[in-house]
Parts: sequence; C-alpha cells; structure tokens
Amino acid sequence: MFTGLVEEVGTITRLERRGPDARIAIAAKMAPLTLGESIAVNGVCLTVDRINPGGFEADMSSETLGKTTLGGLSPSGRVNLERAMPLGGRMGGHMVLGHVDGTGSLVEARLVGDAQHTTFSAPLELARYLAMKGSIAIEGVSLTVNDVADEGGGVRFTVMLVPHTLANTTLPSLKPGANVNLEVDVLARYVERQLGLAATGTAPSGPKDESSLLEKLRGGGYM
Repeated sequence: MFTGLVEEVGTITRLERRGPDARIAIAAKMAPLTLGESIAVNGVCLTVDRINPGGFEADMSSETLGKTTLGGLSPSGRVNLERAMPLGGRMGGHMVLGHVDGTGSLVEARLVGDAQHTTFSAPLELARYLAMKGSIAIEGVSLTVNDVADEGGGVRFTVMLVPHTLANTTLPSLKPGANVNLEVDVLARYVERQLGLAATGTAPSGPKDESSLLEKLRGGGYM
C-alpha cells in the first residue's frame, strides 16, 4: 500500500520491449532497496527484481502497458516514485494501492498565486467515485478533488497543485491532452459494493459477537 506522497522523481534509463511485455530501468537515489519490494511508478505498483548502482529494474506486463500510461514512456522520461508504506508508517496522503482504475487527460492548467488550478477529464465509469473534497491519485500523487462536473461521455474534475507538489512531482510538466493514471479512493469502491449488496438483500450479516471482535482488535493494537 502507498500514500500518494512522492518520494522522488526518477529518470528512465532503459526501456526494453519484450514481445507484449516490457522491462524498465530507472535511475533513483532512494535507498536501501530490496529485491521483491513494491514501488509505485507514476502510481503503478511494480516489483523490484534487480537493483543497480543508483537505481532499479522491473518488469511490466502487457496489461500494465495497455491499461496505464506506462506504455507511452520512453528513455529519459521522468516518473514519480514511492516505496510501499511500512507497517506503522504515517498515512500522509490517502490509501493508494497502485492499481490504476483508468486513464484521464489534462484539460487545463493555470496558475493561481503560487498554486496551479488543474482540470482533468476522466472516463464515465469513474465518475461515480469522484466527489468534492474526496481523494484521488493522479500519476501516483495524492490530491484532493475541488469540484466535479459531469459531461457527455465522461467527467471533469479540478485539483490544486500546491508549490511543494509543483516542485517535487512530474505533474507541472504535463501539457494539455497528456494522459495520466487515475486511481480512485478504494473506500468509495467498498461503499459502492456494500450498498449494492444491501440493495439486493445479499449483504452478509455482521459478526455474531461484536464484543469479542472488539477485544481482538484491541489486543492486536488496532484500537
């Protein structure tokens, strides 16, 4: 799990196509890295399977290339990087899984003081998960939705990029029309699932002994 707080902007040093799949090498200063750990690359969870001096490598499947913006990357391109949150780590942004829900595109960006007012479009199937003051991950960056406007065939929403985000992510380099990875708040998906089950009368019953459940949660340090 990630938080949507970018640790570093890395640089692609090599991108090899291997049939329908690909392999990527990224220069990054983050250390120490371990084999098998997860790193979000522009919001996409990849597994580190080789550690190089000053960077790492990972494989990308055909599904990843086809359903995210990673398929359009090229050597020398810059990418947002975040290591998985350690157990007990601070949740600085919001719960990000690294499982991209779809891609959107930049519509407009304009400076408002020191911040950037940015409008994106998203596919219609993601519209129901977007809400004013809710969270969304764009290219792996945790952001707050300022407003949402439905439009024919999709939805538009705006976010504000504060100076820190402008200085420490790839978002300010985007041009109108650029595609971006979008991951909606997973809590919205869980709510939709529960409401759907309740509407059909198939929602599972709660625990038979709620007091016992609470005791277990307290004993495990969750409460």
